[in-house]
Amino acid sequence: MTPLLPVIFLKMEAELYKYITELYPICRSITGDGTRETLRLISRHIPLEMHEVASGTKVLDWEIPKEWNIKDAFIKNSKGEKIVDFQGLNLHVVNYSTPVHEFIDLATLKKHLFSIPEHPEWIPYRTSYYDETWGFCIRHDQLLGLREDTYEVLIDSILSAGSLTYGELYIPGKNEDEFLLSTHICHPSLCNDNLSGIAVNTFLAKEMLRSDNRYSYRFLFIPATIGAITWLSQHEKQLSKIKYGLVTSLLGLDDVFTYKRSRIGNSAIDRIAEYVLKTSNVPRNILDFIPYGYDERQFCSPGFNLPVGNISRIPYGQYPEYHTSADNLNFISKKAVNDSYKIIREIIRQVESSKKYINLFPKGEPQLGRRGLYDSIGGRNDSKQLQMALLWVLNYSDGNYSINDISDLSGIDLKLLNEAIQLLLSKKMIKEL
Repeated sequence: MTPLLPVIFLKMEAELYKYITELYPICRSITGDGTRETLRLISRHIPLEMHEVASGTKVLDWEIPKEWNIKDAFIKNSKGEKIVDFQGLNLHVVNYSTPVHEFIDLATLKKHLFSIPEHPEWIPYRTSYYDETWGFCIRHDQLLGLREDTYEVLIDSILSAGSLTYGELYIPGKNEDEFLLSTHICHPSLCNDNLSGIAVNTFLAKEMLRSDNRYSYRFLFIPATIGAITWLSQHEKQLSKIKYGLVTSLLGLDDVFTYKRSRIGNSAIDRIAEYVLKTSNVPRNILDFIPYGYDERQFCSPGFNLPVGNISRIPYGQYPEYHTSADNLNFISKKAVNDSYKIIREIIRQVESSKKYINLFPKGEPQLGRRGLYDSIGGRNDSKQLQMALLWVLNYSDGNYSINDISDLSGIDLKLLNEAIQLLLSKKMIKEL
């Protein structure tokens, strides 16, 4: 079987990247048909349930905004030449721009133009979700080259009562405790942020659908911030079932794996994610929780305080190409996306295998000798280590610590701890929770 693994992973690399190329041209936003089209493409791979929440609906301290859709946009000079064309790149229009069709001078036009002086060949990504205005994003070198003229500006968009759309997939397991995996779908033609997250979560969901799972899995494909707030407002009574959670984003670069802990700080997902990154021998950076970033800050807000961390290859906003046209299909790495998939899959595998036990003799240290356990370990080169493994398992089998947790605390190898567990199970000294 082993020789086939490189072939399988190369095939996965190709499939993940192909999927990203299919999603890349779509003009997504926090609402609208671009979001629905994205969810329909995801639904070709997994049985996604789409939810619509009407504009004006109160969701916690927020309100669902008007729905935004766009057909076309351009800037033409007096010769009728298109100098900016939405059809060529959707980042050219400030996302959520109100409709406009005017003939204006250069001074007026410049009030509605955005560029990046330090990277004059890149086009920025800008939004105006909650401010009804309009604008265009262009290269800074193009902005500097504009001449006095009369310019025709057109943004053929609609901002009206509609709904916010998000996708959800629930995969029931052997018990109702849930692992939540969420990724944001609102960014248009940006690959690292966050087509990489969409692709990884879609293919993880495909795998979990084929698996025999101990835990139940809930995959969310939601607009950033308002999508998470909307979902939380609709599921408050069910949140106690969430025992593990990951927000996945920025997974397409050959960079250091970055794990941001949940607000709890030492939750099971924090310990397992850090264990996987450590034992995988990948460059890694572990960050404490801060109330800024992606939707982990919604799931970890104090009123919910869910065990949800964030995994990425580079932190939010900490690379020059962030929210620019440079975050394109050439910017990301097929291998990086696939490696991200494998790391998160390993985190899931560890969660699935990370069982907890109850010590049936918790008062005082139980006598190992009369149960023949010293005979079981006598004569071995590692007898002392196995004895310590038995004691660690007994002491921490109170239903709160998994085998991974005990390994972290004790420094004892998982293989030896599992051997100790089997010995203790055979003597009916512990039971699986």
